[in-house]
Amino acid sequence: MTPAEPAAPEAATLSQRLRRYLIAGLLVWVPLVITIWVLELIVSTMDQSLALLPQRLQPEVVFGFKVPGLGVLLTVLVVLVTGVAVSNILGQRMVAIWEGALKRIPFVNSIYNGVKQVSDTLFKPGGQAFRKALLVEWPREGAWTIAFLTGTPGGDVASHLRGDYVSVYVPTTPNPTGGYFVMLPREDVIELDMSVDEALKYIISMGVAPPVPARRRAA
Repeated sequence: MTPAEPAAPEAATLSQRLRRYLIAGLLVWVPLVITIWVLELIVSTMDQSLALLPQRLQPEVVFGFKVPGLGVLLTVLVVLVTGVAVSNILGQRMVAIWEGALKRIPFVNSIYNGVKQVSDTLFKPGGQAFRKALLVEWPREGAWTIAFLTGTPGGDVASHLRGDYVSVYVPTTPNPTGGYFVMLPREDVIELDMSVDEALKYIISMGVAPPVPARRRAA
């Protein structure tokens, strides 16, 4: 029975190899599957916009079969045509009339104005929702996280703050669309030498994918 004992290390080595191969395979397939799943979700959601077409213009009626992704083209086309339409004086006047009508509806007015302010900040040329990546102490002293500069306090809020304050958004991970809005003294935030895109990737990866140092980017 003694000669059979050396087989144990070989079994352990085989187990370690299988585990390493399994992890390597997961690292290839997991991002690919999640990417395909997200794209399929977006395409299927946009395909629902085809329900706005008359029955005789539905793809199943025109082509005799369902055309995946046609809703994406329709959505892009509608947004593009809308952009062209509102880029002239007549279109802008129509939008002003439409917004004036919405302002007369109390509850709808508050929702529309809030969403419009956010969308203007995100999508207007030259607008920056996140201006700089910051390092702040959060959620307690001695614990640090990445946040984004969004502006400075305004209105009546600014009159109650003593000193130089900045508005900061602290995102959660791995979903940065959820987070906290706080106002901090400017001296308590540290500006980071990284782009907003790099900071977002760092947050989404939960710190696994650190940004490239500035000296390596320049090289």
